[in-house]
Amino acid sequence: MEIGIDSFAASPRGFEDNSKAIRELLERIQLADQVGIHVFGIGEHYRKEFLDAAPATILAAAAALTKAIKLTSAVTVLNTSDPVRVFQNFTTIDLISDGRAEIVVGRGSFVDSFPLFGYNLNDYDAIFSEKLELLLKIRDHEIVDWSGIFRPPLRQQAIYPRAVQEKLPIWLGVGGTPASFARAGTLGLPLMMAVIGGETQRFRPLVDLYRTTGKETGFLPEELPVGLSSFGYVANTREEAIDIFYPHYAQVIASMNKERGWVAPTREQFEAQADENGAIVIGNPEEVAAKILRHSIALGGISRFNFQMDVGLSHKQMKQAIKLIGEEVIPRVNQKGNQLK
Repeated sequence: MEIGIDSFAASPRGFEDNSKAIRELLERIQLADQVGIHVFGIGEHYRKEFLDAAPATILAAAAALTKAIKLTSAVTVLNTSDPVRVFQNFTTIDLISDGRAEIVVGRGSFVDSFPLFGYNLNDYDAIFSEKLELLLKIRDHEIVDWSGIFRPPLRQQAIYPRAVQEKLPIWLGVGGTPASFARAGTLGLPLMMAVIGGETQRFRPLVDLYRTTGKETGFLPEELPVGLSSFGYVANTREEAIDIFYPHYAQVIASMNKERGWVAPTREQFEAQADENGAIVIGNPEEVAAKILRHSIALGGISRFNFQMDVGLSHKQMKQAIKLIGEEVIPRVNQKGNQLK
């Protein structure tokens, strides 16, 4: 199983020194590469508290500083992006990194980019479907003939540069909508689930829908990998991990409450989410590795797990967690995973 980290490039100092925050983010990606973490993803948001409005630029900088780690979006908001430019940005990252780029495309959990780029929210799903079709066509064909509703047509248009990888990996990022899981299966795209609350096992019927749809479309099981991204943190002890992570997590949820109607959890409610079946993956390395594997079993097998711990923790706290993930969690996941086979 691949273990990774997703970041929204949040600055723990508020907005005092964003340049330093970006430099520290790149330092954490370098550290993740050095300790053997498999994947690092950068999100895409258009808010003051996040610095990831141009994720491809951050990933390109990271590509020049790393040697082995895969670099991906988490996620690319395809509704309001041009598929040609998305492809060109990520194939350029692929060239810089010598074949380590990936894309996770999705519709995004916020809608700030719609007014920013002049799109109509009433076309939310139609735009995404059309642009995903075009992105896949560009990925699979050097010369493209295409027409749609939301973008000017392409007539025998050559699109460059091409990726180092024969087929640039494109994952479909999903929340909890059955149609999104079915779409990923129909297209034979790897599936990246964002589970930020509740019990992860409740998503099993949706994962089964993805796999069943993919099989019925003609794809092999190995062509339908499932990834999971959830809030998580690792420290030397469970109590230390919760003491560090919970206050920042609660503040993030409280901020989202203004828009989504969420209520910031109490410490007791948080710890319930961090129990054996809850979505939050937190504790010491042994506990975290065991929980990742429980999630995998509950979902019928996953091939990737990404931590989302960028909730305002300090640079030092995140670096400590990255070291523990690479040096202690990953070996335990590998060892226990082999024992389960």
